[in-house]
Amino acid sequence: MVAGRVVRFDGTRGYGFIAPESGGEDVFLHVNDLLIPESSVRSGVSVEFDIEDGGRGLKASAVRLAPGSLSPATPVVRSTDGEEPMCDVLSAADYTRDVTELLLRAVPSLTGEQVLQVRRELAQFGKAHGWVEG
Repeated sequence: MVAGRVVRFDGTRGYGFIAPESGGEDVFLHVNDLLIPESSVRSGVSVEFDIEDGGRGLKASAVRLAPGSLSPATPVVRSTDGEEPMCDVLSAADYTRDVTELLLRAVPSLTGEQVLQVRRELAQFGKAHGWVEG
């Protein structure tokens, strides 16, 4: 059993990737290997899973929410004129949490004020592009 976070998931194509908490390469995730509703899978969700050799690399199986994880709300998607959805739109709180974790992981030497400043700019950018609600 391995713990990790969903890095990305494309519900239209039915696949994505999970970053194991222990580090290493991302693990391929296919919709057929979910033990939870597909609507629960989105970037940032904590999951537990088994790892198999998928022939082309590591593959997750028996994917379920990690203990203590709350089932996230169904992601909001935007589409253009009835076409397939383009991407998940995150809530401002989810986006802020994910950006903060990313900044602290990528550049641990950032000060609190620097994190806040970068996070504000990225949130405005995300809202302007329709990636963040608001």
